[in-house]
Amino acid sequence: METQRESRFSPDKRSSQDGLVDSADGSLGVCGWIILILSAFLAAVTFPLSIWFCVKIVQEYERAVVFRLGRIISGKAKGPGLMLVLPCTDTFIRVDLRIISFSIPPQEILTKDSVTTTVDGVVYYSVDSAIKAVANVSNVHVATQQLAQTTLRNILGTQTLSNILSNREEIANNIQAILDNATHKWGVKVDRVEMRDVRLPVQMQRAMAAEAEATREARAKVVAAEGEMNASRALKEASLVLSESPAALQLRYLQTLNTIAAENNSTIVFPLPIELMQGLLNRK
Repeated sequence: METQRESRFSPDKRSSQDGLVDSADGSLGVCGWIILILSAFLAAVTFPLSIWFCVKIVQEYERAVVFRLGRIISGKAKGPGLMLVLPCTDTFIRVDLRIISFSIPPQEILTKDSVTTTVDGVVYYSVDSAIKAVANVSNVHVATQQLAQTTLRNILGTQTLSNILSNREEIANNIQAILDNATHKWGVKVDRVEMRDVRLPVQMQRAMAAEAEATREARAKVVAAEGEMNASRALKEASLVLSESPAALQLRYLQTLNTIAAENNSTIVFPLPIELMQGLLNRK
């Protein structure tokens, strides 16, 4: 009796888990076959009027999941093209396979470093399996949107504000991997996740602006100090070169006077070179 009971209920248990049952295996039962025959007879009697109710067109980007007396026919989706359904016994659901995008509403998030920020994003996904999208979840689009909002809050709550601002692409890839793994049993393929905007409080914006300005000022002072140090080294090397040649020093002196005279029209009185005076004294 135990063996008979297990063999009797094992097909129903398997079908309830998978949601895929072939109606051609005789599992409809006697009543099911009677209703199916009556439905086919009714469609034949009312022909050609019944053709408007029995023939359906499935577009190239669509698939139709047909239920016959509550069971999915052949365990796979129908389409594209013409499809025949029986009145009273068959119902079908159209599933769009094109890429769908939706915006994640702005989520107020408390980051790891205790900063409150508002982040929104956009998710691109498509239905990969029409059977799973119909049989495993009541509304695949609403479920995907809710899961995306929850995942965004959970992931960003473990990151600091600086990481969120600097590593947007890496964080978006992590969210995409988590969503794709979670929605696989729903027949959904998440193609891309993007973080559009990160809004900070006004006080935090002012603090970050002051910090950036202080960093720029410090960097400018360092650059100016390095420039002065390099200039002093160059002057030291030039003085060493000029000290080795007195004639070069005199030429530099005359060049400087020429430059001053060209810029300012004035009379310049300058002493004679000391070396020339020493030469005259030695002659006397």
